[in-house]
Amino acid sequence: MLERLVLPPWLKAGLALPLLVLNLWVLRQLLLPLAPFPALFVAAALIAFLLDLPSRWLMGRGLPRWLAYALVVGVSVGLIGLAAVWLVPRLVEQLGELITALPGWLAQGETLLQQLQAWAVARGLPTDFGDLSSELLTRTSQLARQFSQQLLSLLGTTVGLTVNTVIVLVLAVFLLLGGEGISSGLAQWLPLRARSLVVTTLNRTFRGYFAGQVLLALILSVAQIVVFTLLGIPYGVLFAVAIGFTTLVPYASALTIVAVSVLLALDDPRTGLEVLAAAISVGQVVDQVIQPRLMGRSVGLQPAWLLISLPLGARLGSLLGLGDLLGLVLAVPVASCAKTFLDAWGEQLRSGEVPVFSSPAGSRPELPDS
Repeated sequence: MLERLVLPPWLKAGLALPLLVLNLWVLRQLLLPLAPFPALFVAAALIAFLLDLPSRWLMGRGLPRWLAYALVVGVSVGLIGLAAVWLVPRLVEQLGELITALPGWLAQGETLLQQLQAWAVARGLPTDFGDLSSELLTRTSQLARQFSQQLLSLLGTTVGLTVNTVIVLVLAVFLLLGGEGISSGLAQWLPLRARSLVVTTLNRTFRGYFAGQVLLALILSVAQIVVFTLLGIPYGVLFAVAIGFTTLVPYASALTIVAVSVLLALDDPRTGLEVLAAAISVGQVVDQVIQPRLMGRSVGLQPAWLLISLPLGARLGSLLGLGDLLGLVLAVPVASCAKTFLDAWGEQLRSGEVPVFSSPAGSRPELPDS
C-alpha cells in the first residue's frame, strides 16, 4: 500500500513558477481574441470599485442603498458632463496649440545648444553639441508629427471611442449594483483557509492604493490648474492634467514635471522655473498633507520593488491584451497583493503549518492501493 504522496516545500516552490507561466500563457490565448473587451471590463470594474467607496460611505450615514447609488451615479454623470463641456475642449485646444508651437521651441533649444557649444569652445572645453542638437531636433520633430497624426486618427475614430466609453460606463453601473454578489460568488471558489486573507488583502490594497491614487490625481490636477492659471502659464490646463494624472504611476509625475519645465524653458527660462517651483510646491503639499490621510501604508513595497513592478506590469498588460497603460496602473496594487500572499505562504512554510493556499491534509485524495 502506497503512503500518501506529500511533496517537500522546495519542490512545491519549484513547480509553482512553470505552472504560473503555463496558466498565464493559457490566459493570454483566451484573452487576445476577445480584445478589447477584457480591457473594457477591467476598466469598468475599477470604476465600479471607485464608485462603491462613496456609496458605502453614504449607506453608513443611514441612506438607503438605492438612494446612495443614485446619488453617486448622478454626481459622477454630472462630473463627466462638466469635464466633457469645460475640460475636454480646452485640453484639445491647448494640445493643438502646443503641437503648432513645438517646432519653434525646438529651434530655440537648438540655438541654446549652439550658444553653449560656443561658450565651451571659447574656454577650451572638448564639447561638441552639433550632432546632439541636430539629432534632438530631428527626433523630436518626428515624434511631434507622429503624435499629431495619431491625434487626428484618434479624432477620426471618435465614434468607436464613444461607443467603448458608453460600454465601460454602463458596465460599471451594473457591476456597482451587483458587485457584492459577484465578489461573494468568486470568493466561494477560493480555499477556505485562503479566503479571508485574499478578500481582506484585495479590499485593503485596492481601497487604500488605487482609490487613493485616483483621488490624489484629481486633487493634484485641480490644484495645479488653479496655480498655473493664476501664474498665467501657457497651456496650463493641459500641463496640469498631465502632471496630475501621471501620479497614477509611481515616479511618473516627477518625470512629467521635469519634461514640462524643460519644454517651457525652451520658450522662456523664467516660465520653466516658475512651473518647476509651483509643481514641486503643490506636489509636496499634497504628498505631505493629503496623501498620508488617504493612503497611509497600504502598499508596503520598497522603492526598488516599485520600480521592478512597473515594467513587468506594462509588459504583462501588453501580453494579456489589456494595454501598457492599464498594466502600469495595476502593477503596484497587484504586486502589493502578491507580496502579501507570498509573505503569508512563506511564514506558514517556515512554521511547518499547511500553507493557506493548499488544501488541508485531511482533504487530500488517497492514492489507490497497489
